[in-house]
Amino acid sequence: MSTATRTIPARIFVVDDEPNMGRIMVKLLEAEGHEAASFTSPGEALDAIRQTPPDVVVTDLKMPGMTGVELMGQVKQVDESIEVIVMTAYGTIDNAIEAIKVGAYDYVLKPFNTDDLLLTIGKAAERKRLREVNRSLTQELGETGRPPAMIGGSMAMTELRELIKKVAPADSAVLITGESGTGKELVARTIHMLSPRRAGRFVAINCGSIPPSLLESELFGHEKGAFTDAREQRTGKIEWADGGTLFLDELGEMPLNVQTQLLRVLQERVLTRVGGNEEIPVNIRLLAATNRDLGKMLRNGEFRQDLYYRLNVIRIEIPPLRRRQDDIRELAEHFIAKHCQNLGRPPVRLTPSARHAIEIYRWPGNVRELENIIERTLVLLERDEIRPEDLPAEIISPSPGEHTPATPGGFTVNAEYRIAKEHFERIYFAALLSRVRGSVTDAAKQSGMSRRNLYEKMERLNLDINQFKR
Repeated sequence: MSTATRTIPARIFVVDDEPNMGRIMVKLLEAEGHEAASFTSPGEALDAIRQTPPDVVVTDLKMPGMTGVELMGQVKQVDESIEVIVMTAYGTIDNAIEAIKVGAYDYVLKPFNTDDLLLTIGKAAERKRLREVNRSLTQELGETGRPPAMIGGSMAMTELRELIKKVAPADSAVLITGESGTGKELVARTIHMLSPRRAGRFVAINCGSIPPSLLESELFGHEKGAFTDAREQRTGKIEWADGGTLFLDELGEMPLNVQTQLLRVLQERVLTRVGGNEEIPVNIRLLAATNRDLGKMLRNGEFRQDLYYRLNVIRIEIPPLRRRQDDIRELAEHFIAKHCQNLGRPPVRLTPSARHAIEIYRWPGNVRELENIIERTLVLLERDEIRPEDLPAEIISPSPGEHTPATPGGFTVNAEYRIAKEHFERIYFAALLSRVRGSVTDAAKQSGMSRRNLYEKMERLNLDINQFKR
């Protein structure tokens, strides 16, 4: 068994007009832990590729109706990152070399040597995976090296970033807690991207979105015939994460019997597929997240104590957005820029009064709710600025309990003094500048401040005086 292909499971499609050849290759690939399927016609293969793109396509060079080179051109149009390997007889090796010149990863000779074939496919799968990792890192980290999940300059976010930097290099399990919508998966992805495992896969699975009866198979995989609908062998998510990071979201929804098997993976670093007997070695780092009280579940017998202690090696708590009021403006502006680009529309700004409305709202759905509302507002917006009346009714006219306790001026009083003070100052100076139409001289006179001090105050509060001139 090839170690190279065992540790990098991939989805492989085989295209050969000889049915027996396809069946033999599928068996070889599945024995190595890959997902594999064979097709006897290029057209049938293309239909499957468009529906579920594979990592690697292994195709015969000479087939009726379409050559392997022509098929490769069609495959690259679907997804340029798919690696293509051509199979050829010795007499047509020149054609195989030409195929490499126009984009094939490599070629194998018929009759092929099994070890050489599996090694070539394994290298092709590894190449595709590394391309995906590099593209993901480039998109996520950008030029600043800071993932978009880490937006915000508040004390809470600064401390969170520092904690992530400390825990990322370790290989210990991490338990991420926080309310729904706070960004637990983004924190997990950031840990993965900053870890030594960043070249490996990040595999995420939501335990609450999969029926309990199917979760075991989804995680651990199954053998052919393990149950009624198990028509073929399937690799589970844990095997897919081998060499990388497995992220289990909504961990509190995991049934006890699955918890027992997960504990074995953490303790012994092996798993057994459903319906199988073989112990398969796995090397993963586990990150888990929950918005439930696992301590309470532990006391109620709903969560295994030994698994809890295994997972709770390092704990990261993500603060809700209402405890990060300093970050709301920066997050909103980030989402405005992001969705303006996605929608292909010119930049849009938040008016001071709209900004004030979103800053005092409680945000029970946290960052996810903020982004959804920004996107919804931009879709419906017909001007180049967001005003209070453009926001949903629950933002500008919240029902009782939607806002935190407030003073008659409308600013919250359950925040730290520093945050409440800055919030009041922003409201005060925004109202003042609006009243004097952006006149620094008049604003300084009415506030009893010097022009210089007023400018410094505006800079600290991120208030643009030009916004108030009209």
